[in-house]
Amino acid sequence: MCNIKVTLAYDGTNYYGFQEQRGTPYQTIQGVVEDRLSRLAKRQIRVIGAGRTDTGVHARGQVVNFDAGSWKIGAERVAYALRSLLPEDIVALESVEVDPAFHARFSAVSKSYRYTIYNGKYPSPFLRLFSYYVPSPLDDGAMREGAKYLLGRHDFSAFRALGTPVKSTVRTILESRVNRVGDLIYIDVRGDGFLYHMVRMIAGTLIRVGKGKIPPGEVEDILFEGDSLRGGPTAPARGLCLEKVEYQT
Repeated sequence: MCNIKVTLAYDGTNYYGFQEQRGTPYQTIQGVVEDRLSRLAKRQIRVIGAGRTDTGVHARGQVVNFDAGSWKIGAERVAYALRSLLPEDIVALESVEVDPAFHARFSAVSKSYRYTIYNGKYPSPFLRLFSYYVPSPLDDGAMREGAKYLLGRHDFSAFRALGTPVKSTVRTILESRVNRVGDLIYIDVRGDGFLYHMVRMIAGTLIRVGKGKIPPGEVEDILFEGDSLRGGPTAPARGLCLEKVEYQT
């Protein structure tokens, strides 16, 4: 077995998420990448993704791996070859051969996401696909304070989409930061795993904090009570980006 790891960046605007939806006409990141890899290998290739990003969510550091079998392209050349076949909104950044036991999803020790809010006076046609426009003033200091309550190991039932079965809703957040750069506010979250819509619901709640709708300390109460109705609405997908997936070295 030749196990190859590929790092991808993509604009998720025109895709129905990462995960292939077999038997449907929907175009996904996984489907496109598998199609191009299969052309290179001249046989069917299936990839494993580190994160199943939703419809419209972007990535700067998505990771996939696949069994290349005995094909003749060197592992380091796979990304180069892929770039010539992929559409312009998906880019293969690098490729390396990894241990046969490596699994893009289950070998990951942490994932980092960034949610981008555009808090300018007017909407921006240039940022509209990669940020959530919030015209009302946001107190990023209050948002920063609220984000601190997310740190550590908690039951994040309050920050997951209803009707999504999961074995455990307990996750560990290793970093939770809010920074403003001009009219842009960045919410950066790194954790050992995330529930469905978790980061977008965190963003929606912190936006409510920024608007003064709820105090920063209520984030802790929402976590403790597990009540998603007390938080904010799920923020739009376009502001979310999978920044990085980390593995043990």
